[in-house]
This record gives sequence, C-alpha cells and structure tokens, in this order.
Amino acid sequence: MSKTATSPRYRILFVCMGNICRSPMAAVVTSALAQREGLGALLETDAAGTHGHYHAGEAPDPRARKVGAKRGYDLSRMRARRVIAADFDRFDRILAMDHENMANLLRLCPEESRAKLGMFLDYVPDLGVSDVPDPYYGAESGFERVLDLCELAARGLLAACEHGQLAR
Repeated sequence: MSKTATSPRYRILFVCMGNICRSPMAAVVTSALAQREGLGALLETDAAGTHGHYHAGEAPDPRARKVGAKRGYDLSRMRARRVIAADFDRFDRILAMDHENMANLLRLCPEESRAKLGMFLDYVPDLGVSDVPDPYYGAESGFERVLDLCELAARGLLAACEHGQLAR
C-alpha cells in the first residue's frame, strides 16, 4: 500500500466479536494516547468485529462509553461494523482482542495478508495475559479492566510505531 505525505504511517484495525466493547475501546484509547504524546499523525485506528452483524451501526456499549469518559476517552463517534475483505488490504496491522477472534480472522484473511495479524496484548509481553476478556456479560468493573489492558497495550503499540518496529 502506498502512502502519501499526508497519510498516516500506520493504519491499525482492532478486532473483537461484536465491536461494541473491546475493539472500539482499544481504537479510541490508542488514538487518544497517540494524540496526547504528539504521535497522532503517525497512525490511524479503527475497529471491527468478526460477528459485527449482531450490532452493526450501534454505538459502543453504554458501560464502555461510561468508563471511557471517566478517563477522558470519547467513544461516542464509534459505530459497530463487521470485518470486511477490504480491511486486509487497507490496514497495516489487524490486532485481535483474543484467540477466538484471531482464529476467526485467520479464516477470513487471505494468505498474503496473514503477516498483518497479531494479538493486541502482544505489545505488553511481560503481562502474562494474552486475551483481553470480553466484559459484555459482566459488571462495569470488567470494562474498567479492559480499559486498563487497552492503555497498557496501546503504550507498547505506540512505542513500536514510534521506533519503526511495528511488524507489517
């Protein structure tokens, strides 16, 4: 994919199941932290779901919006959508929130784009956790935990972007 002088250096897609909890939180947190650190022009983020048709067009879960707002993240503009074939060409990295969604991405992804796939929490290697848990059926505290994980992984991802170490 060719990039112009005005386009971001990296385009990153975050993927969960329904695209109303984890992946929009990851996209907004990563984008907001990039802006705060003066790296906003470095990347573009988006979110999608492997089963996005369940919630297509919906705003993120109200609990996600609430816990995000408490920390200064505005999820109100996000809308759920499903991963589409064009995403595998458009994005430089496609990061799954858990292994189940990674398996779904592997089924959808053309062979030539598989190197773009990864796990979001791989950017926090010493964490000892590889999946961002789905908070949908739990309490608000689950959304707080997801936000904590997103902030940690986003910082690692931004460091990789800044140092040109983001695998493509």
